[in-house]
Amino acid sequence: MSDPNPRPDITFAQAFLCSAFAACVAEFCTIPLDTAKVRLQLQKKVAAEDGAASPKYKGLLGTIKTIAREEGISALWTGIVPGLHRQCVYGGLRIGLYDPVKTFLVGSAFVGEVPIYHMILAALVTGALAITIANPTDLVKVRLQAEGQLPPGVPKRYSGAMDAYSTIARQEGLGALWTGLGPNVARNAIINAAELASYDQVKQTILKIPGFMDNGFTHLLAGLGAGLFAVFIGSPVDVVKSRMMGDSSYKSTLDCFFKTSFNEGFLAFYKGFLPNFGRVGAWNVIMFLTLEQAKRVLRG
Repeated sequence: MSDPNPRPDITFAQAFLCSAFAACVAEFCTIPLDTAKVRLQLQKKVAAEDGAASPKYKGLLGTIKTIAREEGISALWTGIVPGLHRQCVYGGLRIGLYDPVKTFLVGSAFVGEVPIYHMILAALVTGALAITIANPTDLVKVRLQAEGQLPPGVPKRYSGAMDAYSTIARQEGLGALWTGLGPNVARNAIINAAELASYDQVKQTILKIPGFMDNGFTHLLAGLGAGLFAVFIGSPVDVVKSRMMGDSSYKSTLDCFFKTSFNEGFLAFYKGFLPNFGRVGAWNVIMFLTLEQAKRVLRG
């Protein structure tokens, strides 16, 4: 992240390790919220006996409570293994490459605050590149999180993360591991830009306020700002991504978008908004706090 008080540079390998570590810590702490978000996004209207819509999951806390009661508390961490796989690859690349790409765009001799459009472009590039490589991990995580949607008595499709990778490749073809790549690239490039660029911008703005310093409280506020921007901008494409990965009935990104919009209305694209913000906000706070401290340790 941009630092108005330059310290000794760290190598890309060190930046990658710091980023991957911070992303994994954040993932482990917040995956119960992500599981609740995915369940809410995949949930479709179910007709009750009286004809009224009767959704199984209601709200963040209600969804977490229902999952814990019906499937056990450990079910809230379903998908943690591919989730950590994803963060090691995706988190390490998108965050670790952000500063080098930003420096490349403005030039190594540049002095001063990096323009916001360079921050956005750098984050779009690193987000798209990273998720293109990490898409299989994202797919498996969503598939495992969606297992709880299966009707009672129907056996689960996968016994674990590694079984899911091999089963999907064997039954659906190797290319199936990149299902949903289009909306996933769009989502992650956009959200990466919203998170990293807004974190940099909010942090720079806060540090201009008298009394504020480059410390944990500033990182917390900037992380919350980054999470809020990311959720508002990324929720619609996040819903489409989750549905395409969790439900094979959709033929394409546009098919999923139009069916969701026609059948459930535009607000369906903001299903799970509160758990999404709870998760993304908490994720960003934990990740950036961990990342900043890890970098400080390396810089000495």
